[in-house]
Amino acid sequence: MKMMHMAHCVTLVQLSISCDHLIDKDIGSKSDPLCVLLQDVGGGSWAELGRTERVRNCSSPEFSKTLQLEYRFETVQKLRFGIYDIDNKTPELRDDDFLGGAECSLGQIVSSQVLTLPLMLKPGKPAGRGTITDFLGKSDPFLEFFRQGDGKWHLVYRSEVIKNNLNPTWKRFSVPVQHFCGGNPSTPIQVRCSDYDSDGSHDLIGTFHTSLAQLQAVPAEFECIHPEKQQKKKSYKNSGTIRVKICRVETEYSFLDYVMGGCQINFTVGVDFTGSNGDPSSPDSLHYLSPAGVNEYLMALWSVGSVVQDYDSDKLFPAFGFGAQVPPDWQVSHEFALNFNPSNPYCAGIQGIVDAYRQALPQVRLYGPTNFAPIINHVARFAAQAAHQGTASQYFVLLLLTDGAVTDVEATREAVVRASNLPMSVIIVGVGGADFEAMEQLDADGGPLHTRSGQAAARDIVQFVPYRRFQNAPREALAQTVLAEVPTQLVSYFRAQGWAPLKPLPPSAKDPAQAPQA
Repeated sequence: MKMMHMAHCVTLVQLSISCDHLIDKDIGSKSDPLCVLLQDVGGGSWAELGRTERVRNCSSPEFSKTLQLEYRFETVQKLRFGIYDIDNKTPELRDDDFLGGAECSLGQIVSSQVLTLPLMLKPGKPAGRGTITDFLGKSDPFLEFFRQGDGKWHLVYRSEVIKNNLNPTWKRFSVPVQHFCGGNPSTPIQVRCSDYDSDGSHDLIGTFHTSLAQLQAVPAEFECIHPEKQQKKKSYKNSGTIRVKICRVETEYSFLDYVMGGCQINFTVGVDFTGSNGDPSSPDSLHYLSPAGVNEYLMALWSVGSVVQDYDSDKLFPAFGFGAQVPPDWQVSHEFALNFNPSNPYCAGIQGIVDAYRQALPQVRLYGPTNFAPIINHVARFAAQAAHQGTASQYFVLLLLTDGAVTDVEATREAVVRASNLPMSVIIVGVGGADFEAMEQLDADGGPLHTRSGQAAARDIVQFVPYRRFQNAPREALAQTVLAEVPTQLVSYFRAQGWAPLKPLPPSAKDPAQAPQA
């Protein structure tokens, strides 16, 4: 649920009070002062509006509890402040020592914002050098939404606190419909507007009742009512109003919705054939095939590929090598087809990629440098074509298997930043024990990736994991780690484009946990 609220609590003000140089009534110690606020209600009568806390053994207290009252421009509101030395637990003030008082109008305080007055014991008799200072304060309002259920009110959302503001605009927020109202637009909703206090003793400004159906009838306006004030004052209207500018119910699709709706995940593999891997015929080489016919490259490929291949209907995967001299001209290539068929680089399933890798290994010369940008840009071109269709039909996952630091760092950063605007993710698995710092920097977990010119990635699309961290773990552990972010990346891209699944699931087929979001 996305809402924007604007409250006009213009009638509510708060006074922060402090005193200086209070006279001492206690023998051997300073007074324990408290301030009481009264308002002239006519006919020579005064009504108590509130009291501060008692501050022990202090002649210059700064009371932390603010005193709240309604401000009316159209009338003179006479106020009286009384300072008392509290030495007992009774609420009566007659048996406490009077340390001085002062009178003024609320209009005087409002116009000056900070008003200091001398304390008087009685007319014409100052209370020593004692003074009282009134600071005009404003509320620190926040909202709480409660859903009715099982005879109770359940908190479903609490807004941020807007400091020192009587006309706040709260941020939009999203809440699942099931959580907000149990999926029923008519479920009673209670909204409480309170004034924040750091000690948790928040003061209620006002409350109102509504429902999701009423909130959707925007623009909507609700009066905040303080029940006690409403009962005590016949002239009471409200403590402000809450205006709802936006409220709409939106369906937030899940990864499952997109995949079951027909989105194909196109899996592409890029294998590092640079010289730093070592001579494939040597047992020390990362490309050396053990008697069982495997190495770290193939183990990583099987681990990740066996999961991803289930999401591509034709099971045909383009596979490339980079950093090798390839026949017949022996030029270094950074995106050559593993099956040496550039017009049809597709391999049948993961086994097809494995077979192409084993056949290519003795036919190429490991060389360098380690450039990622060409193969990233290669896949990005296909992702761009898919994006132009304007539907959530295809998503591309590039798996790069490499042994060391990337050479074309800046070009790779630029390629990743461009690809972040496309339906595409990049998974990098570091094979061997080299320094992978450059690749860890591509994984933007610490913040958005930037190019040297300052251009930022639209979203995080890179996931890097060193294979040897999982060497002794179950094979599925690597796949779970490197693929964990892909669903979120896919959903974030399609959601940003506003693209729904091609074929939305019927409600009966949905997981109950995937309820529409509000």
